[in-house]
This record gives sequence, structure tokens and C-alpha cells, in this order.
Amino acid sequence: MAKRLRSGYTTGACAAAAAKAAVGLLLQGKHATRVEIPFPDGTRHSFAVHQCLKREGNCFASIIKDAGDDPDVTNGAEICASVHLFSEEAVPEYHVILDNVILGGGEGVGIVTKPGLAAKVGEPAINPVPREMITQAVQEVEQSKSVFIQISVTNGEELATRTLNKRLGIVGGLSILGTTGIVRPVSADAWTATISASMDVAKEAGLTEVVISTGRTSERGVQEQLHLPEEAYAMMGDYLSFSLQEAAKHGFATIHLAGMWAKITKAALKMPQTHVRNGALEMDDAAALLAELGAAGDLLQKIKQSNTAREMYEHLLQAEREDIVEKVCLRARAYGEEVSGVRVKVYLVDSSKRLVARV
Repeated sequence: MAKRLRSGYTTGACAAAAAKAAVGLLLQGKHATRVEIPFPDGTRHSFAVHQCLKREGNCFASIIKDAGDDPDVTNGAEICASVHLFSEEAVPEYHVILDNVILGGGEGVGIVTKPGLAAKVGEPAINPVPREMITQAVQEVEQSKSVFIQISVTNGEELATRTLNKRLGIVGGLSILGTTGIVRPVSADAWTATISASMDVAKEAGLTEVVISTGRTSERGVQEQLHLPEEAYAMMGDYLSFSLQEAAKHGFATIHLAGMWAKITKAALKMPQTHVRNGALEMDDAAALLAELGAAGDLLQKIKQSNTAREMYEHLLQAEREDIVEKVCLRARAYGEEVSGVRVKVYLVDSSKRLVARV
């Protein structure tokens, strides 16, 4: 039997743990060796604190990221938080205000310079869920005092050269990422074995249809719509072509394909493997597809100048061109049926787990 791969923690989870430890030292004088924080799914996880110390003008704590068996460039990185009580004159140039937390990016954390990303231009590249996790973790220590928290990553700028951050317009360091707090291994063998096993279970349960989704958000976006038993759901990750073929091999009559905009667009472009490392969504190809499907004039110019697929999608919505969005879904459906030889239904889900289109 193959060894089960070990999950780990995201940079966002580590940043939240470091922030809680540093705030605990600042406000309670506690030099923590371990700290426990809440996760988005309601569970709690404990982290070993690497450093927790008072420095001139602030308190500092750090966590060594354990990504489990995931081949992540940030595995083993030191994720740091320095904190002090908020004062108007101490607000840095790049920051966001979250309840009673003023959050900034320090050395090794990138700054967003182009639109279309989860963080806005001029903000530190700390994504929405990590921001929420940091805020919730800190509020377990103190809710009445406003604190400034600066997240940094030791050697983060060098690590960022091994990512796509520069191309995306994130300069000076890494992004603080994560939607669940958990890093799950992305080994190809592990993923494909899991996909096959999930479909085995669905078949054994007597089901005639299966749901393949690119991630937890898209899966949750269709669960309330489809009302299928839990055995029907197979998390395919980025292995689109493999999953379509595997579903056909298992004899399912219908495949429900759920994904967010970038992944659905990749399917429409006939990319069999949708991970950015293996099938990068070329902006020119995506723009050409949208032009073919009806984008023109100022809208097409905005699309061609977009930095990400997400930004292209926002331009389509602002122009009220849901018809083009639907056509992209239809192209994705056609590719799914071409690969599998089975009836495919496509569901486009947004970042709020809301179903926005189905074909």
C-alpha cells in the first residue's frame, strides 16, 4: 500500500499563528512556545512557536512553515509577525485596516502592483482568508485595543523568484495564501489515485453521475444545487483530462464539472492539465477566445490589458456580457464531452461559493 501523504499548513495559517503569539507577548507578556488558532472550517490547530521575543518598539514571533508532503517552495520558511499598539504616526505606506487590526506587509511579503488579484493594487499580497484568520486569531487575545501587525517572510524575496509572482505583478516577495489553512499534497500519483478511488466509491454506491470539481470552493458551490449524495463528489484538482477519462471509464452517464472562472476558461481552451505550473493560462489565448465569442471594442482592449483571468471576468461582468461567460462555459462543456464521450454539465462558481452560470 502506498504511503499516505501528509498534509501541512498554509502561509496564511502560519502568519495567523505568529500574529497571535506576538500579540500575546505584547498585551499579556506571555512568551508562547505553542499557540492554537481557529481555522475557517471551525476546527482548531496548534503550532510550535519558533521565536517569541520583545524587541525595541515591538514584539516579534515566528512560525516555521510545515507544508507536509507538498512540494511547496515555502516549506520550511520562517513566517514572522511583529506587532505594536496602533498609533496614527506609525501607519506604514502599504497596509489594510481590518476591524481593530491594521495589517501590513514587511520584508519578504510582496506588494500588489497590478489589478485582477485577490488583494488590491497597493496592498500587501495577503489574501482574504489569511486576513480573516489573522484577525480572528488576534481577537482571541484582545478585542479592545487596536494593534498594528506586520507580516514578513525570512528570505521571502528570494523565494518569490521561484514563483509566478513577478509576472502577476506582485513585487518584493511572496504572497500570503490559503483558503482553508491546510496544504494538501499535490503529488500527481496521489491525486490521480484519489480521483480513481473516489469514483470507485461512487460506482459502488450505485450512482450514475459524478461531480468533479477543481477545488473546495467550486464543490461547495454546486452541492446545494445538485442534491447528490456525498459519494458523488470527486475532487479532481487540476487533473481535468484524467478525471474526464476516468469518469467515462467508470461508466457514469453524466459528469458535472464545477470550477471557478480561470479553470473553466482553461477547459474552454482545451488545456488537459489546469495547474499554472503545467498549463499556464496564456492571456493572449484567453483574449483571443473571448474576442471569438463576441468581445470587441473597449471591452476587448480592457481584456487584452488584463493581468489575470479573474480581471478579464470582472470586465465581462461590468460590461454586462454574461452571454460571453455562458459561451465560455459551453466551450468547456464541449471539451469535456470531446474528452470523455459522456454528457457533461458545467457549473461556474465564484469565490463566494455562489453558482453564477450553468450549461
